[in-house]
Amino acid sequence: MSRSGFFYRRRTAAARAARQAVEAELAARMCKVRQDSDGTCKAPRITAELRDEGERVNHRRVARMVRSTGA
Repeated sequence: MSRSGFFYRRRTAAARAARQAVEAELAARMCKVRQDSDGTCKAPRITAELRDEGERVNHRRVARMVRSTGA
């Protein structure tokens, strides 16, 4: 790892940890939405449900998280 890369990762560690915490909470909410629909809805419907709840979320982020977590 380069010297600048090391210090960049060290400088951005707090923001990265905060983003991971937000994504973990969002993934839990996505799983709840999917369970409520008996596992039939995918990213577009999950996005709509989250927006109805007041969450500002992009459909691409939801789709990425569905692919990665299987939510």
